[in-house]
Amino acid sequence: MGADGLIFNIQKFSVHDGPGIRTTVFFKGCPLKCWWCHNVESQSFGKDPMLRHDLCTGCGACVENCPQWAIGLEGGKAVTDMQVCVRCGQCVVYCPQTGRSICGKSMSAEEILREVAKDKVFYEQSGGGVTLSGGEPLAQIDLLVALLQGCREQGFHATVDTSGYAPWDHFERIVGLTDLFLYDVKLMDEQAHRRFTGVSNRLILDNLRNLAAQTGEILIRFPVIPGINDDEANLAATRDFLETIRFRTIHLLPYHGMGRGKASQLGLAYRMEGTEAPSPERMEQIRRFFEDAGMAAVIGG
Repeated sequence: MGADGLIFNIQKFSVHDGPGIRTTVFFKGCPLKCWWCHNVESQSFGKDPMLRHDLCTGCGACVENCPQWAIGLEGGKAVTDMQVCVRCGQCVVYCPQTGRSICGKSMSAEEILREVAKDKVFYEQSGGGVTLSGGEPLAQIDLLVALLQGCREQGFHATVDTSGYAPWDHFERIVGLTDLFLYDVKLMDEQAHRRFTGVSNRLILDNLRNLAAQTGEILIRFPVIPGINDDEANLAATRDFLETIRFRTIHLLPYHGMGRGKASQLGLAYRMEGTEAPSPERMEQIRRFFEDAGMAAVIGG
């Protein structure tokens, strides 16, 4: 198998990343930088130091033991100069409050498969399996292929959760190995998509058309972000596009602010301050909008 990659989490007993009880493997690195991303730590393609400010007492242990002198104290809290930091992890070792961590771990396909195989009995009993998510799993295509091949060999149902932003030949390599795709559709206007995610949506939509021509085992995931993509024009454009392709269900995912705390731990600004979650009534309105167009639509998932 022989493929290695960067992972930032392996989450057991997931119930929202495909059918049944699943193990979700989160790949590190994503070409999109969505303003509302709740896995902010997944975005960079390298290892990232994280600091829980609520646990930092300003003791200075990390300052004294950083071999690069990349850490200082400001206002009684540790601050890391990310341009100097080499991600060695010494600060994690010496933090007495366990407030520091390094996000990102190098793992081989064999190591990951051994880990997910520990929960085989739960997959069998619940109709679950393994979900490969991120970040963007297609950005580490060799590791993704190796894991999908391993899942096929062991009889594990395999789901790929993707933003769709990847070369089409990457999809061609995995479509025959993937039992289900979770595919994000965010904004139909290209300029708005560029503004709020950092990339064009043309490749994403083209890939979805091509993928739907080969398999109908696709769940569309539509994050409902107030003030960004929940307007009637974007909803109508999304509906019109989806009416032209095959898919099983559209899952409407209400915005939440879980990314705020992670952005703080990474020393990043959170761009969605002041945004509130959509009300249950608004979510139901949007669900009925797609249902009235003849689509199976659910809230959450």
